[in-house]
Amino acid sequence: MKESFWAVFVVVMGVVAIAFVFLFQSLTNTDEHNVHLLRETTEAAMFDAFDIGAYRSEGIIRIDREKFVENFVRRFAENANLAKTYRIEIYDVNELPPKVSIKVTSTETGNVTNEEIDFNIENKIDAILETPY
Repeated sequence: MKESFWAVFVVVMGVVAIAFVFLFQSLTNTDEHNVHLLRETTEAAMFDAFDIGAYRSEGIIRIDREKFVENFVRRFAENANLAKTYRIEIYDVNELPPKVSIKVTSTETGNVTNEEIDFNIENKIDAILETPY
């Protein structure tokens, strides 16, 4: 009888371990997706917001603030995971020199046994538009 309890214990511990692996894999995939999405979207939006008229007439490198925000939100919404809720905070957009500071927050919910756990995943980026001279 004692050996059967050990077998049940091992099976239950295996199921709990697999649940934890799935939970942390989901968190890691969400964080990695957000990091790459934030980096690529910021870079593309900065290039889209590049003010070509100012560069041609005065030779200065600058971005348009409204154009950057519009392009960033549109691109992020097109590629974001539809099952998640995101909060985008744009802290700083300098037009000259071109620099932006952005934070994206998402919430991941995990169920382990009967307890629901919420994880806030925050990704921040400070980007400067670099161009070769």
